[in-house]
Amino acid sequence: MKEAPSNNSMHGGQQPQKHYGITSSISMAFPREVDHQYTHKLSEAMKPFGVFEDEDELNHRLAVLGKLNTFVKEWIAEISETKNLPPSAITNVGGKIFTFGSYRLGVHTKGADIDALCVSPRHVERTDFFDSFFAKLKLHEEIKDLRAVEDAFVPVIKFKFDGIEIDLLFARLALQSIPDNLDLRGDSHLRNLDIRCIRSLNGCRVTDEILYLVPNKENFRLTLRAIKLWAKRRGIYSNMLGFLGGVSWAMLVARTCQLYPNAVAATLVHKFFLVFSKWEWPNPVLLKQPEDSNLNLPVWDPRVNPSDRYHLMPIITPAYPQQNSTYNVSSSTRTIMSEEFKYGLSVTDDILQGKTDWSKLFQPPNFFLKYKHYIVLTASASTEENQLEWIGLVESKIRVLVGNLERNEYITLAHVNPTSFPGNKESCSENEFVSMWFIGIIFKKVENAESVNIDLTYDIQSFTDTVYRQANNINMLKDGMKIEATHVKKKQLHQYLPVELVQRKKRSIVELNRNSNGGSSKRSSLDGSQLDSSRDTDSGTPFSSPTSVCKPSRPAASDTDDRWAFHPQVSPSAGSTIPTVVGRSVVPCLGSSRDTSSPTEQNQNGATAAAKRPHSPTQDGPPKRIRDPADLVRRGSGPWMDILPSMELPDVTSPLPSSNHQRVVKNSIRLALNRHR
Repeated sequence: MKEAPSNNSMHGGQQPQKHYGITSSISMAFPREVDHQYTHKLSEAMKPFGVFEDEDELNHRLAVLGKLNTFVKEWIAEISETKNLPPSAITNVGGKIFTFGSYRLGVHTKGADIDALCVSPRHVERTDFFDSFFAKLKLHEEIKDLRAVEDAFVPVIKFKFDGIEIDLLFARLALQSIPDNLDLRGDSHLRNLDIRCIRSLNGCRVTDEILYLVPNKENFRLTLRAIKLWAKRRGIYSNMLGFLGGVSWAMLVARTCQLYPNAVAATLVHKFFLVFSKWEWPNPVLLKQPEDSNLNLPVWDPRVNPSDRYHLMPIITPAYPQQNSTYNVSSSTRTIMSEEFKYGLSVTDDILQGKTDWSKLFQPPNFFLKYKHYIVLTASASTEENQLEWIGLVESKIRVLVGNLERNEYITLAHVNPTSFPGNKESCSENEFVSMWFIGIIFKKVENAESVNIDLTYDIQSFTDTVYRQANNINMLKDGMKIEATHVKKKQLHQYLPVELVQRKKRSIVELNRNSNGGSSKRSSLDGSQLDSSRDTDSGTPFSSPTSVCKPSRPAASDTDDRWAFHPQVSPSAGSTIPTVVGRSVVPCLGSSRDTSSPTEQNQNGATAAAKRPHSPTQDGPPKRIRDPADLVRRGSGPWMDILPSMELPDVTSPLPSSNHQRVVKNSIRLALNRHR
């Protein structure tokens, strides 16, 4: 199909209608007066959340970017002089700052940072950017918090310029000079560039292509603001944790705009939920037909790349080289987002029927009332500076833990809350800085079984091994950096969180009457498709390692009205602990068998997913790594700035860190599932 937008054939001498996207539109209907009214109400409902900047703030950003652009041109001229370019060439050498991400799309919020790209001519090296330009920035009085991340997957310099946070990438083009009117959308600019420059250019190229492919930029922007706010409020905005990031949400909204090219924002928000609540994943979302520019760069193509066939929710960037922006999505996160699409459709149906208002769409769910079982992941360090580094690494690997849990045959869903929480000051020592993440777990109900043993030890420990290896490989691991995982039940969350987060709000008489008509004890939607609505019966002792940083008080005797219960199994005594790697102690997992299942199985939508792992491996020999299809996916295929360390997934055979002061103690998390008649 011709590149969108294209022209349809003319009918009866009329002006041709522009055609956007890879299919024809669903509806060309123009908005009614009531649609404009709903759009105005939508805009007003978003204002309390700080999604719009005022004129002064916008002008401040423009002024800062203007100064930075001038600064870059001065630096490139200085570098050109040191490299003995003739004066006439130095005068015209140019250089330019491009923006991308939410700022370039026009949907940035108050206080948001700016993603920017410094483009230089061919004689300026990347080393110049991180040496002389970094030094020049350091001398500027308006620039604060300057730091360089040169070894990142997409190298970047971060700083605050007159109070505005900026992430600045670098790319040099094979040009003698950089004119002010340079358009980066042309694929020819990618010729003869190193891979880091191509990655750096990708953000700008994708953003510009998205804006080019939507029929009405203003309608697109307001709709995208609403969808991004909704996603953040509903806890599904995080590319790192396996949900969707900004570019993915932008492409879904852009596709909706293509399908309803004349609709205004209120209609587009409703149609967004209509389209994607019914989307048959893993069919990809495309804004245009992929094109081959014969530059031999890797592109997303499941016909050629076996690893691309494992992607569960592909959303393909429109600029060459085309990539899947959602390669982190897992079975659990896709399930959660699909349910949220359905919930959004239900709410917007009510809004457009006058039954409720837009504020309901932005009401957050109470994550801590959804599930009966949780994994509490704790990351701690001895200094605040170390903690900032440590939590960044741990958070970037949480999706590995979610994947491990999903492959456990007794786990139906693992739902990570993107928000991290500080540790309880009363439970933590003074010299420790603690962050916690919570993962809601739904266990599969096993029919015709009195008792089933569930062992999460391998799932947890393989995750912690990955994090420690990564930290060791990039020389980040310092004394006092620890990770721990604890199993708790809903009624124990008050030991970790403020009471207001874990208390159920009293419902009105109207809500109670409405819910009484259901009659089913099973919960649907995000609480699970036929999910476990049972109640807890055991004492639910948290499982934490001997080096626990935040030890909640032992819970009181628990309720006795649940049909399904999880009981701790006593781990081997300290005397049976066997050292398997220098500097580490490993508690053996007893009585479990190795995985003998086939490597893949078909999921309900036809995509091939990772097979369930029946049990954790025994410690008869070194644990075998279960190959996850996600491991096969190319690193860094994200379209904007997935700033990942260059050693994203260290070889599992690389040694775990060992030193006299850094001793990692592994603990066993083993549960018994009992069914009470």
